[in-house]
Amino acid sequence: MRFDLGAHARAIERDGYTIIPDFMDAVRLAEVHRVLSFYLGSHTGRNPFEGHSTERVYTLVARGRVFWDIALDERVLALCDHFLLPGCLLTASQAICIRPGEKPQDFHHDDTFYTVPRPRPMISFSTIAAVDAFSAENGGTQIIPGSHLWDDDWREKAASAPALTVTMPAGACVVFSGTLVHRGGANHSAAPRLAFSNQYCQPWARQQENFLQGVPAEVARQMPERLQQMLGYSIYPPFMGQLTASHPAKALEPGFQNRVEAQARAVGARLPE
Repeated sequence: MRFDLGAHARAIERDGYTIIPDFMDAVRLAEVHRVLSFYLGSHTGRNPFEGHSTERVYTLVARGRVFWDIALDERVLALCDHFLLPGCLLTASQAICIRPGEKPQDFHHDDTFYTVPRPRPMISFSTIAAVDAFSAENGGTQIIPGSHLWDDDWREKAASAPALTVTMPAGACVVFSGTLVHRGGANHSAAPRLAFSNQYCQPWARQQENFLQGVPAEVARQMPERLQQMLGYSIYPPFMGQLTASHPAKALEPGFQNRVEAQARAVGARLPE
């Protein structure tokens, strides 16, 4: 299916969201299932927002190569390039499994922690990909179209605004502005609803996940260069993200030595203890 960048961008500008129906084919979907099967089934959320009957797997890009390819999906990156500055970062990468009996989340928007007054230009950009089909019964994401344009009184407006449940087949993906008000729905079905979310942000914004610590260096070294950059092994001009006055990608080079430690040894100084 041809991807019409202009049409998807206009839908996001107008409604706050769009859907890519053929985001994952059957082969990729099966690999996502296989990788996530190793991690799911051991715990549930710690608070109402995570969901006491919801399981989350964080730092997906460290879990399987399939998530490298997905994070670098050309259609999503084309939308990122349209709405964000060059050199955008990956800010979150997690799987979300809503189990039977889960209650609906509170309405929220994904970049609520950026304290720039609303309405505002896009700081972050979200995707939620359906691993299981989304329905009104099994916890399909609920969105409020047009809410990405609301002011800082969005909570009051969300209390009375009609919400739309995103219904889509497994393999589809909803893509939306970080300011779009939405929530995970209640799961009234007898089966879990599995999805995952990759989120992207401006190159100057702080990321939700600290990927430089969360992704083992030996894994990051194998990743495509653009994904390394999106994790934070990059510079936002002129020097935001520098590593002791060097490019942070040097940390992935063979034989890398921390410059502070190396300089301390060279001059016979001791590091703080």
